[in-house]
Amino acid sequence: MERLRQDDPARIGEFVSLARLDADGSRGVPERRYLARSADGGHTVLACLPPPGVDPARCAAEAQQAARLTQPGFWPVGRLGGTPAFPWYSSPYRPALPLPAVLAAHGGPLPEPLVRTLGGTLAEALASAHVLGIVHGGVCPAGVLLTACGPLLSCFGATRANPVAGASPTPESGLDTGCLAPELAAGGPVDRAGDVYALGAVLAYAATGHTVPERQEIPAGLRDIVTACRSRDPEGRPEPARVLAELLPGAAYGALTGATEPVSLPGRVVEALSRQSAEVLATALPTQGH
Repeated sequence: MERLRQDDPARIGEFVSLARLDADGSRGVPERRYLARSADGGHTVLACLPPPGVDPARCAAEAQQAARLTQPGFWPVGRLGGTPAFPWYSSPYRPALPLPAVLAAHGGPLPEPLVRTLGGTLAEALASAHVLGIVHGGVCPAGVLLTACGPLLSCFGATRANPVAGASPTPESGLDTGCLAPELAAGGPVDRAGDVYALGAVLAYAATGHTVPERQEIPAGLRDIVTACRSRDPEGRPEPARVLAELLPGAAYGALTGATEPVSLPGRVVEALSRQSAEVLATALPTQGH
């Protein structure tokens, strides 16, 4: 949790803003994310807004499409609200850390077994979406929210079921440029191969702290699959199902994204999740006039 700034909204619809999810100076965050609570104190949510400089109408259209993504592995869009100029969506709160905050809590890159679990789960989520003809279009470290039961893909203004009129997959969307496949950076259409490239960037980030590391920086056991995902040739990138098989040989398809049991996480990450939960519970609604 990060303290609100003066330019942060005091209210988002009927919810009162409590804190920001992302730290000051966080890069590659394609949405503004707030922990917020209903005025009666009965409901705590994660409320998300478009980032500055991004067309709110485009974000509103993409949020409506994201709300249709109900399969496991994706952060759920619980409610859509706002106006065309100020769209927002909210989801019921659960303790979650963006992947950059996970590395910060851990004190550096994550252990290879955890990187494999994260990558395999994300690959399974993308595979299930691609089978339905859905392209995420915005996979990035900040868009991965780690819960006690594993990672979920999120991001307002990123998930696409169909191309959105006027959308342009360029760095101005707020995405980490290291997650943009070369063909997307050149103005090409958002497609499944671009999702795989971005997945490779997320794996690289989890394992090294950088989305564009040198090959020798990547742990030897992950080097080949990360390099394949980040191929400049879209045809040379593996399908998500193959990424899952390479990362977690023998894993039963469908068992990862639907997991309801806690995954094994480093102690400092568990502590950070617990601390966030305790701080949210302890945070009181601002009094009138303050």
